[in-house]
Amino acid sequence: MNAPRHYLQFKDFSRAEYDYLFSRTRWIKDRFKRYEPHHPLFDRTLVMIFEKASTRTRLSFEAGMQQLGGSAIYLNTRDSQLGRGEPVEDAAQVISRMSDIVMIRTFEQSIIERFAEYSRVPVINGLTNEYHPCQILADIFTFIEHRGPIQGKTVAWVGDSNNVCNTWLQAAEVLDFQVRVSTPPGYEVEPERAGLYGTGNFVQLDDPMEACRGADLVTTDVWTSMGFEAENEERMRDFADWQVDADMMKVANPGAVFMHCLPAHRGEEVSAEVIDGPQSVVWDEAENRLHVQKALMEFLLLGKIDGDCA
Repeated sequence: MNAPRHYLQFKDFSRAEYDYLFSRTRWIKDRFKRYEPHHPLFDRTLVMIFEKASTRTRLSFEAGMQQLGGSAIYLNTRDSQLGRGEPVEDAAQVISRMSDIVMIRTFEQSIIERFAEYSRVPVINGLTNEYHPCQILADIFTFIEHRGPIQGKTVAWVGDSNNVCNTWLQAAEVLDFQVRVSTPPGYEVEPERAGLYGTGNFVQLDDPMEACRGADLVTTDVWTSMGFEAENEERMRDFADWQVDADMMKVANPGAVFMHCLPAHRGEEVSAEVIDGPQSVVWDEAENRLHVQKALMEFLLLGKIDGDCA
């Protein structure tokens, strides 16, 4: 039995594989918009394991698998033996014998890595404390749709150096673009935690306005991620000057777009004027989680497909 291919970090795939995935996503999305069925995963089963709450991740994976002709099963760790102390390794061996592909949304990256090591089927990272590769897959596809190739472009990240930020930094190394990160003191990027190769595709800046100056894409996330709720009041104070507002967008390139992985808090990490404004592509970005993940699941289970697959 060949070892399955997993998607646990953005750097798990090569630039050529991403080129294929983005092209495949475009084809799949076009079929979806024309109401043309595409069922390459007929009779395949996706198991979705959630330890963290979700709206977009559950909906996009469950709807996506059904649109590909398969079925999806939702498991919450509170309602399964995983929540009662069953070893991750044991659960992986059982679940992977009863399904074709697994998506996990959990806390520590080590949990999903342990699961993948013992899984007989592909495992997808639906979010961990360290990384969120499916989100950045959707973000980059959205940028390509609106502005063309991202190679050589500049992305400004304003806010917390969290799992989404870490994944943007990995993507910059794989796809060769620049990320400028601006965080409050004490919240800077930790290169080792981000899993960087050290190729110099990002710079840390104190001033968020400088990070946005001339950027092609400005993006942010909530100031308090899941698991850090106890720090909320302190973070509200620390991040007060890191709200993406109209002034920041004005110093970016005239054609710059704004992204946010959602859910958003208007008046905190982003002003309503920006997220609801003409440069915002957040709704396309949210929808594209559905389409890139369909291409991802198809690729992990079937490999590259030449031509159409009915």
